[in-house]
Amino acid sequence: MKLLFECGCGMDCSSMTELLLSRAIGVTGQDVMFSSNDTPASEFQLASEMGVLINLDDITHIDFLAANGGIPKTVCLRFNPGGEFLLGNTIMGNPGEAKYGMTREQLSIGVKKLMALGATEFGLHAFLVSNTTDDDYYPALAKKLFKTAVELHEETGANFTFVNLSGGIGIPYRPYEKETDIRYIGEEVRHQYDRIVTPSGLKLRIFTELGRYITGPFGYLVTRAIHKKETHKKYIGVDACAVNLMRPAMYGAYHHITVMGKETDPLTNVYDVVGSLCENNDKFAVDRPLPKTEPGDLLVIHDTGAHGFAMGYNYNGKLRSAEVLLKPDGAAELIRRAETPQDYFSTLDILTLPL
Repeated sequence: MKLLFECGCGMDCSSMTELLLSRAIGVTGQDVMFSSNDTPASEFQLASEMGVLINLDDITHIDFLAANGGIPKTVCLRFNPGGEFLLGNTIMGNPGEAKYGMTREQLSIGVKKLMALGATEFGLHAFLVSNTTDDDYYPALAKKLFKTAVELHEETGANFTFVNLSGGIGIPYRPYEKETDIRYIGEEVRHQYDRIVTPSGLKLRIFTELGRYITGPFGYLVTRAIHKKETHKKYIGVDACAVNLMRPAMYGAYHHITVMGKETDPLTNVYDVVGSLCENNDKFAVDRPLPKTEPGDLLVIHDTGAHGFAMGYNYNGKLRSAEVLLKPDGAAELIRRAETPQDYFSTLDILTLPL
């Protein structure tokens, strides 16, 4: 987080602990956007104390925020246009089924109410598609948000000062998938800005939340094969599990796997690569062609820099692994130690526990 902040990034927070993490490294105020949903009062209160940009998910949160922290001068509203989000004839997403955001009608009502409560500057946010490598998605989203911000300005007189295009720009998890053309995306967003925003007279800043694009390809889960099992299928059991990387189990997501020292060996075997949770979906790969793999081999699971450790949990009493930062000079720094049994038991109401 410190490295990213030093490079000019802000923080996108959705919970109290994420706000506290940001504050702990000295990032507060408008360098932080708080985008939550079903938000507890305590989190609105902390966000208000820190002076961060608050992104309201629900029109009823206006009164709730007024009573729990107060209405700030600058407020962002999260937009859900409903229906299906299309690029041509291709369905990119189905925001009408998503729990997030306000309808177009609610935006108008909400802006007017916030102005009456003292808000003087506004932002607009939407997140409609996740992990797409279609380069036309972001410009299409920008077009929709720019037009909506201009419409709301003309309708209410509200001073919109920024649009948050959120995330959604994906990465190629499979070796043969194309990379996103970020330069093309930027130029097309600029084109939409010049066409829609500039004539309106609004001076909109553009925010993004490209966490996966920035960090995803640069994280790796390194795990050791500890068992090899052959029944109706061939299995490689490793010392990591879904506790360390949940995406394959939760979403059926693909993560490329290589075996250290065997990167150029022929892929002569087909394995399920599995962890030790008491859940049959605890699999990093299913029917994956790999070189001949034996207990003791180190497997590298690629592209785990986003939605990896952060989605970890402690099911079955499993403990989360350490995190190591690899520096440009080749040095490695331990930035998070591995969890211990003492960590796991620390919240139990007991006086002693022999370990």
